[in-house]
Amino acid sequence: MLTGEFSIIKDGKLLKYQHYDSIPTNFERLISFKPDYPPEPHTEEQHNLISKFNDYLKELMSRASNN
Repeated sequence: MLTGEFSIIKDGKLLKYQHYDSIPTNFERLISFKPDYPPEPHTEEQHNLISKFNDYLKELMSRASNN
């Protein structure tokens, strides 16, 4: 599960989340996307997760109605 600091605007309110899966499907604007990076040295599994951060960001941006 992807964790970090994620902020959005929904219904005119700033909402903050620590778990990517908790972010609503629809919202107005993505404010911040700060995924947690695992401590080094990274395992192969951690490298795979890190390589997907941009995909997670793109997904959130596509769900935002004003981005």
